[in-house]
Amino acid sequence: MRCPACSERDTRVVDSRDLDDSATIRRRRECNVCNARFTTYERVESARLSVVKRAGERQEFDRQKLAAGLEKALWRRPVPAGTSEEVADGIEATLRGQGIGEVASARIGQMAMERLRQLDQIALVRYMSVHQRLEGIDQLKREVDRVHAQRGRAAPGQTTLSLDLPPVVVGPAAAATRRRGGRS
Repeated sequence: MRCPACSERDTRVVDSRDLDDSATIRRRRECNVCNARFTTYERVESARLSVVKRAGERQEFDRQKLAAGLEKALWRRPVPAGTSEEVADGIEATLRGQGIGEVASARIGQMAMERLRQLDQIALVRYMSVHQRLEGIDQLKREVDRVHAQRGRAAPGQTTLSLDLPPVVVGPAAAATRRRGGRS
């Protein structure tokens, strides 16, 4: 390690500490020539993961891009804050745990849709409409029908929708109620 003060390579480690659950090591160093002290950080470099896009081009895996897409799908949905980050972290951990160097973008999309299917069907349909490039209302309806048919198995809390609406008043009593601004 070069000294930032004099560019000498002859330095020694004075102190080492683990940070971030041992994922990063902070080292205090001292130059043996000018006695300047400086701090370095060491982090394990994870293997490169390339994404093969539909057209065949390759890009570096970008967890932030995945998290942003999930965030858009989960926007204004009843899920805890940070869910998109957790899902993206889980997908990345799964992919890196498999030890592969390349993954098809379609596989990443499938993994995201599997997790969204368990979280929220509306978010799933939103994500699906972009990821699967649904081009028309008929395609969208088919996908919504498929999600609807599978909803009982995937997300039990989303199987029913009950609306408790006040009864509809018909006749002269309804007109009187509207004039008074209240309910019967």
